[in-house]
Amino acid sequence: MTKPTLLIVPGLRDHVPEHWQTLLQAGTPGARSVPPLTENGLSCAARVEAIERALAEIDGPVILVAHSAGVLMVAHWAARYNRPILGALLVTPPDLDASWPANYPQPDTLREHGWSPLPRTRLPFPSIVAASSNDHLATLEAVHRMAADWGSQVVELGAVGHLNPAAGYGPWPRAEALIAQVQLLATSVAK
Repeated sequence: MTKPTLLIVPGLRDHVPEHWQTLLQAGTPGARSVPPLTENGLSCAARVEAIERALAEIDGPVILVAHSAGVLMVAHWAARYNRPILGALLVTPPDLDASWPANYPQPDTLREHGWSPLPRTRLPFPSIVAASSNDHLATLEAVHRMAADWGSQVVELGAVGHLNPAAGYGPWPRAEALIAQVQLLATSVAK
């Protein structure tokens, strides 16, 4: 099998230099990232179109690596498009029904920009949702419900916050092991 291309799907803060996704891309030959939006940054439709444009530039199998609102973008993308994806690692998805800290866009604002309702149908590719027990954007229970709806396997990471630089994650070596696990899931589904 051709080695899959990693497509990084960042959250709403796009590309943060010390974020584990940015470091993963830099350390993975051939990895790509959905480019940051220069306009309509809160528009779900614009974010979904950016994923589709990035995928159109990739030949061969793809593993999506999404974090935070990037996970929600992947759910919206999968509900709209029918492009084959090998699998996805979906890390710390936020809960649009939760109350978030003031320094984040509020769920009501995101609803106004097309994020709700969140597609909760089974994803057409194997996926792992990596969940935190102390994420301020989603309870562990809410993440388990999303993962169950999407048909995703859940990996509980423990108390890792929102798994971003503010929670102490720059490098996150476990991402590579989880990506390998996604690839194994995809191989077992293909048999």
